[in-house]
Amino acid sequence: MSHSILIADDSLFIREALCNLFEREEDFDICGEAKNGKEAVEKARELRPDLILLDLSMPVMNGIDATRVLKRLLPEVPVIMFSEYSGSCTEKEARFAGASALVSKFDHVSVLLGKARRALESKNHESSSLCPRSRRS
Repeated sequence: MSHSILIADDSLFIREALCNLFEREEDFDICGEAKNGKEAVEKARELRPDLILLDLSMPVMNGIDATRVLKRLLPEVPVIMFSEYSGSCTEKEARFAGASALVSKFDHVSVLLGKARRALESKNHESSSLCPRSRRS
């Protein structure tokens, strides 16, 4: 099964690199790209991706603010932050905003792919464990 991903980064070079990375994987499809957080929110609302990958530092609306909005709009969709800036404070802020993970742009690509797969597995596990309530007359 293929999972749709929305990628948001203000750098065209980074967006293209991430698209190429995920398109090489059989279990991912890129459904859209955004150059800032505001555009990411608009595209996520329209495209309903399975996973959203956001840069932390973007113009117009940064990744933290975009994550807060996205988690209100699409609470079931995992968000992964991708950033040059990492540290315990940044990671806490990203998690508090609702991000599933924060991945450094300096980490090996396998770290990003692994966290993306784990976020989707968690999402699938949570949705499959929900049982519909039966109604008694």
